[in-house]
Amino acid sequence: MSQGSLFIVSAPSGGGKTSLTRALVPALAAHGVTATISISFTTRAPRPGEVEGTHYHFIDEAGFVDKIGRGDFLEHAEVFGRRYGTGLSETRALLDAGHDVILDIDWQGARQVKREWPQAIGIFILPPSVDELERRLRSRSQDSDAVIAARMDEAHQEIAHHAEYDYLIVNERFEQALIEMTAIFLEPRLRSQRQLATHAGLIGQLLAPAAG
Repeated sequence: MSQGSLFIVSAPSGGGKTSLTRALVPALAAHGVTATISISFTTRAPRPGEVEGTHYHFIDEAGFVDKIGRGDFLEHAEVFGRRYGTGLSETRALLDAGHDVILDIDWQGARQVKREWPQAIGIFILPPSVDELERRLRSRSQDSDAVIAARMDEAHQEIAHHAEYDYLIVNERFEQALIEMTAIFLEPRLRSQRQLATHAGLIGQLLAPAAG
């Protein structure tokens, strides 16, 4: 079985990253590709409705620090006093099982992953315009103008790192953005080296001398 590929997907808040990655998994399955969205570890307490192993792996501070000491995070960060990280051994197990793994992380996490796993493929999702990004942010909740302004500023800082990624997708029409993202995931599986390993038997048959 061929090893899966590791993908990093980043976007500003309101870029549509969550909706696209959730729709991507069944879209790839239709092409015979198994993809898994990585489940992060966190030290924060579960929120109502959150399920261990589905939304996050919930872990205490000591356990998180132990994983850092063992070098078992691809990336980790502290946000508002709570720690978040991507498990290295869990990621390797999925890749070895042939799964493509999707890391839903920001540019800072992406930099860490690229240092540890330089072959990871980075995809950055852009909104079609500043006005549309603001419209999406306002449509999600009843946040004040000050909160929206802060989120727009954070989005600007995130977008400033777009050039650090291998692919850019402009999410103007969701269906088109999903087609483009699906194509990016399929491309590594169509490279000659990967196809040679997958279809070695077929190639051998095709090149076998014709029966006399």
